Amino acid sequence: QVQLVESGGGLVQAGGSLRLSCAASGRISSIAAMGWYRQAPGKQRELVSLISSRGRTNYADSVKGRFTISRDNTKNTVFLQMNSLKPEDTAVYYCNCLYGGIPYWGQGTQVTVSS
Repeated sequence: QVQLVESGGGLVQAGGSLRLSCAASGRISSIAAMGWYRQAPGKQRELVSLISSRGRTNYADSVKGRFTISRDNTKNTVFLQMNSLKPEDTAVYYCNCLYGGIPYWGQGTQVTVSS
């Protein structure tokens, strides 16, 4: 069983920055991929960014050049640095990890970008 706890969401003006964190806990030895998804009102959940255990990353086209994902494997923690935020980035952001072939999700953290 893996528990994911997110933090760092909030309200920010367009052009501002936020940093999301997600810590994984439980009886785990190592986690494969970790990442972030988001879901805006009335829309499907979408991938924002993923990072492998070895640090390989990928990003949605809409956030490339603005968001940076990183992780601390010693603490089973993943981060998402979000810069140059836009109103269309407003969503609930969910942390995700893959462990033992099973996906796990955090409870979500709200990010609101005002224009």
